[in-house]
Amino acid sequence: MIQFENVSKLFQDGTTAVNSINLTINKGELFVLIGPSGSGKTTTLKMINRLIDITNGTILVDGKKISEYEISELRWNIGYVLQQIALFPHLSIEENIAVVPEMKKWTKETIAARVDELLEMVGLEPQTYKNRKPNELSGGQQQRIGVIRALAADPEIILMDEPFSALDPISREKLQDDIVSLQKAIKKTIVFVTHDMQEALKLGDRICIMKDGEIVQIGTPEELINNPVNDFVKDFIGRVSHENISFKLEHILSPLTISHFAGPIIPVTSSFQETLEALSENDQIGIEKDGAIIGLIDRQSLIQYQLNGMKEGGNE
Repeated sequence: MIQFENVSKLFQDGTTAVNSINLTINKGELFVLIGPSGSGKTTTLKMINRLIDITNGTILVDGKKISEYEISELRWNIGYVLQQIALFPHLSIEENIAVVPEMKKWTKETIAARVDELLEMVGLEPQTYKNRKPNELSGGQQQRIGVIRALAADPEIILMDEPFSALDPISREKLQDDIVSLQKAIKKTIVFVTHDMQEALKLGDRICIMKDGEIVQIGTPEELINNPVNDFVKDFIGRVSHENISFKLEHILSPLTISHFAGPIIPVTSSFQETLEALSENDQIGIEKDGAIIGLIDRQSLIQYQLNGMKEGGNE
């Protein structure tokens, strides 16, 4: 879907923001770019839609060089969500969401239906919210509008540049949950920049850790936590000591809400590592005790357990 081939960015002051990186972002995955300040993560994101031009190398979207797209065509087909919500204050919520569909000359009926669909998707009742102005919404609600505005014209790619960092912790966590649920429903290719490792671990299908304009490691949350390539990655993630936490599947499984579960099953006495290995090949597994399935566990639950371990260890 998105390929970087020996891509570099050198600014006029001599700064090398990105140094000859190679990576592939797969169709339909939520790919997180993270690193300390000055690591090149935001520059990498902005080169995808040509907000920043590359100096050397090639970026391809669907096998076509981004330089071969008309700039308007490229940007109309890539949604973009910023930390600064940047809603138009004089326009209604409906008008804000409709900006790109109108530029693409969708019919009024199609746009109206799309606005209602998107508002419902993020739990905002259309008749209540679509005629309001941005200043009548909370910060969290405004950021939801920012997210669905990026989705309005149904782009295949969404770029999200630290979209939740200015929000209070409760609003931020709710929006993180919304993105996880939304991505399961829409299956877009999302490139997400953050400086928050807990956010990266919660959201990312894969995470790219950057430092000084270079890629240090790319992997799933489980791979990064359990197999960091060096001390920088280990320290950046934070040490998770599962030996010091009593791992009990009964405490983190979800109750069984279906009459029959056809997937793989492991015993309730399984270790953290055994559970992790089972989930590396399956999205969800059943937990058995005394010959009966007592609940289910999925990857997100295990990641949340790991995050809680980080908090208890004081490594936030």
